[in-house]
Amino acid sequence: MKSTKRAILVSFVALLSLSTSYFNPPAVAQKDKKAIPVGPLLTRTTTRHESLRFPYGGTVTIVGAPAGSLTIEGWQRSEVEVTAEIELQAPTAQDLDRLAPLNNVAIDEDANHIRIITTGTHDKKFMKQAKNFPKSLMGLPWKIDYHIKVPSLTDLSVDSGNGPIKLAGVEGNIRLNAIQSDADLSLTGTVVSVLIQAGKVNVSIPARAWHGLGAEIKLATGSLNVELMPGFSAEINAEVLRAGEVKSSFSGLDPRERNSITQKSIRARVGSGGATLGLTVGDGTIQISTSGNP
Repeated sequence: MKSTKRAILVSFVALLSLSTSYFNPPAVAQKDKKAIPVGPLLTRTTTRHESLRFPYGGTVTIVGAPAGSLTIEGWQRSEVEVTAEIELQAPTAQDLDRLAPLNNVAIDEDANHIRIITTGTHDKKFMKQAKNFPKSLMGLPWKIDYHIKVPSLTDLSVDSGNGPIKLAGVEGNIRLNAIQSDADLSLTGTVVSVLIQAGKVNVSIPARAWHGLGAEIKLATGSLNVELMPGFSAEINAEVLRAGEVKSSFSGLDPRERNSITQKSIRARVGSGGATLGLTVGDGTIQISTSGNP
């Protein structure tokens, strides 16, 4: 049993490493670069707004910035609306001018797929295009705060860095990876995969049953809080792999096997069962509660 759990933990950590490899940690990114200039930095904030026609049932891919917030809303229009607030910092106005076309947003679209991709000094491949770019500007702080609206029936693929995430109203398949985040996720169904390295994740399910195959929500370090409506039906698999515990104040947890509800794990059926919700935390806590109750 111990060897099995250890194998699960190793696989979990390896998956996290792979999922966040797009973003270079500051210490690594700055290893061979000049130090950030000493002294006050100028700040420039610009807002970019795009609106694109897009049918229901398509896919939206989002590659967020290394730092910044991400808000995604589903709505009833057949279009994608992107608002990006870009904040740059540099010693001089000339430096800001050099950074502006690089730390930016690229949008690529075809008939049923829109890609919203952050470009910038964090991406070594992308920076190969910037000839003779001063190394002293590579490590300067910058961020992009995104607010994106998509048709409610849209599949989402999201990679994010450090910053808060809000997601609601999207009813397609969802894959979400992030390095560090305080995330608020309102989910109702289909196939959902969430993988976050560190932070606090709040999941609410505003329905009495999961509409689809199920969800896998994994957090390496932090707290995972799940709110279910009274009378909710599903299979619940919740586990803390190392330090921490699983808590539940949700009534009606029926153990599927003998001794399958412990301080470290829950294998239970609620209501009439149904789709499986997998909840995994490496180090931290899992709290399952009723909507509207602490």
